[in-house]
Amino acid sequence: MSKYKIEHDIDACIGCGACISMCPDNWEMSNEGKAIPKKAELDEIGCNEEAKDSCPVDCIKIEETS
Repeated sequence: MSKYKIEHDIDACIGCGACISMCPDNWEMSNEGKAIPKKAELDEIGCNEEAKDSCPVDCIKIEETS
């Protein structure tokens, strides 16, 4: 079972790319010009914490699941 779950409010996302800059391994730009996680359930938090902290509109949440 994954240890972390990313919750991303895509409607609030402004597509600035800050999360992608901080964590390109797990974040990419969608065709709609908004950032999306490649994986929403993770065993290791890795750089996703920095991605969350860099978001200017605070639309990324990370929940510990176990």
